[in-house]
Amino acid sequence: MDIHADSPVSELQPTLTRLRAAWQAQRPDYAQRRADLQRLRDTLKRRLDEMARTIAADFGHRSLHESRIADGMTVLNEIDHLLKHLRRWMKPRRVGVGWRAWPARAEIRAEPVGVVGVIAPWNYPVNLALIPLATAIAAGNHVYLKPSEHTPRTTEFLRSLLAEVFPADRVAVASGGADVASLFAGLPFDHLVFTGSTAVGRKVMAAAAPNLTPVTLELGGKSPALVCDDYPIELAAARLATGKWFNGGQTCIAPDYVLVSAHRRDALVEALRQQVRERYGDLGDATDYTRIINNGQFARLSGYLEDARERGVPVLPLADVHDPEQRLFAPTLVLDPGDDATVMRDEIFGPILPICSVPSLDAAIDYVNAHDRPLALYPFSHDKATIERILGRTLAGGITVNDTVLHFTINDLPFGGIGPSGMGAYHGRAGFDAFSKALPILWQTRRAGSDFLKPPYSKVQRFIDFIVR
Repeated sequence: MDIHADSPVSELQPTLTRLRAAWQAQRPDYAQRRADLQRLRDTLKRRLDEMARTIAADFGHRSLHESRIADGMTVLNEIDHLLKHLRRWMKPRRVGVGWRAWPARAEIRAEPVGVVGVIAPWNYPVNLALIPLATAIAAGNHVYLKPSEHTPRTTEFLRSLLAEVFPADRVAVASGGADVASLFAGLPFDHLVFTGSTAVGRKVMAAAAPNLTPVTLELGGKSPALVCDDYPIELAAARLATGKWFNGGQTCIAPDYVLVSAHRRDALVEALRQQVRERYGDLGDATDYTRIINNGQFARLSGYLEDARERGVPVLPLADVHDPEQRLFAPTLVLDPGDDATVMRDEIFGPILPICSVPSLDAAIDYVNAHDRPLALYPFSHDKATIERILGRTLAGGITVNDTVLHFTINDLPFGGIGPSGMGAYHGRAGFDAFSKALPILWQTRRAGSDFLKPPYSKVQRFIDFIVR
């Protein structure tokens, strides 16, 4: 596949102007929104195998099954949800006015905001581009998409896919590196969605600030798992392994570290080692194991392990194969690193999993609360009181109890972080509302009490006393 040249920066503003002018000339109605979503679904479904091969080429190797699940199923599922509920979400919602404003009536309409900008990351390059795009389309907007420069083949796949579905004045795609992304974030969008790191999220928000552009920031951080004493170690290991090593650990809501009682730590280590054997063998034939996206990310992850070893922290690779040339990074555990270790300071975003011993559940909760609020939290316990204790004393962007990452897949659960892990939320109705203006409208009657509220007030004193009581 030919890789398209970077978008000239001189075309960014004119493209936005063209998208906005077309939107102002004809705002998408229900029929158009539904038709657009259905075409997007049909076209993506037809090209799923091509999509999976394209993403694999960008990664060097990525499990085709993981691409079909994470970048195919999730988008199709979200579009189905949007199609099912769109008519109801678009209906004006009547609200009460209170006796003082009677007999007026009021309603709230969900109106599209205009042009939504979407800056998508490389780790799930179709999912995290098309879900916000489809949601913005459902809300009646036009969309300008900037995919990641680290997945250039997928960018061209998206450009081709979207050109097949939408006219150029309804959806546009910009390509390029950090310079293009920086200027893109500074365009005067009506809403801007960014998915990526916390550090880049700060830059995106700063770029959007001069235009007072509303932003939805889906960032990252260190998402902890708490394995309580009552929970079976083998089951915890199986579910942690799925969330951590899917996509080679390159998932913003992957478990970033595990807190477990000291006397159960070694049992968890052995259970995780067994999970790697069952899933991937010795990685000699790693068809289902995704590679690290590029050499820079591989070097970053390797640096975490070098730093841990220099500090005398035990580092346990769970497979013998570790191939920098293929960017094949074996699942690796780091045992009880201190907070000064780089693996505990940065979001890992790879197949390294620190296992941290704690003396008690209270200590685990205190540890979580002593750090930035995470994008996700994973408590494991069959005791309802224990789970409620954790939920009542912590706060995260989202939570899956007794499993990992699955809350992302539930359409009616808003997905978003808090503080350094993000701002705002989307998915389902939350996304529709985020990309809409909740327009309040008051309908006044021919005769109204407000007609009397004018000077001289002495003539309507009794009326004022009545409404101010």
